[in-house]
Amino acid sequence: MKIVIVDDHPLVRKGLAAVISMQPNVQFAGEAQNQQEALAVIAETDPDLVLLDLKLADESGLDIIKIARGRGFRSKFILLTSSATREDFLKAEEASVDGYVLKEALPEELIYAIHLVNKGRKYYDPAILENKLREDAGNLTDDLTPKEKEVLVELGQGACNREIASRLFISEFTVKKHVSQILAKLRLADRTQAALYANAIGLAKYEPTNMMMR
Repeated sequence: MKIVIVDDHPLVRKGLAAVISMQPNVQFAGEAQNQQEALAVIAETDPDLVLLDLKLADESGLDIIKIARGRGFRSKFILLTSSATREDFLKAEEASVDGYVLKEALPEELIYAIHLVNKGRKYYDPAILENKLREDAGNLTDDLTPKEKEVLVELGQGACNREIASRLFISEFTVKKHVSQILAKLRLADRTQAALYANAIGLAKYEPTNMMMR
């Protein structure tokens, strides 16, 4: 995996490069501090992923994404920012960024996001995930079947697959299938995010029908 870093602070670039270089099968391919340099290094190295600061002095990292994609570059982009405002996040969503990580994140969180995005999934920093979930909740949960909602409730309560199977009177295989469908429909990365989702929208307080019938 080739990675390019774009940030207007040299110290930040060096720190990110050090973290990346310690990972197996990950190559630090280049760096840039502004839009012109970023587009040039992306064209030269054709990276799999770009770690991109949202705000570059007087420029926006989102403009780099739009231009790069307009030129046909297929790199994935993870925004790095100290801002978790709703306005910034919505702009990032409009630009179809692949990941959104706060600069205060731990190195292991960044590495997790990098690998997740490289596999074609989306990553949102937990600090802003709850806001996103509230925005999406109304539409996305409508796509869930009644049984998938019951499984989501259990995930929100921290239950493992075996516990969910026992409580809902289904097999563990069926639980795994429902969890996969839930993650796909809600566009979440893993069951931890599903649990956060359930609690963020208050679904964890919902009692499944078959539990009320006991």
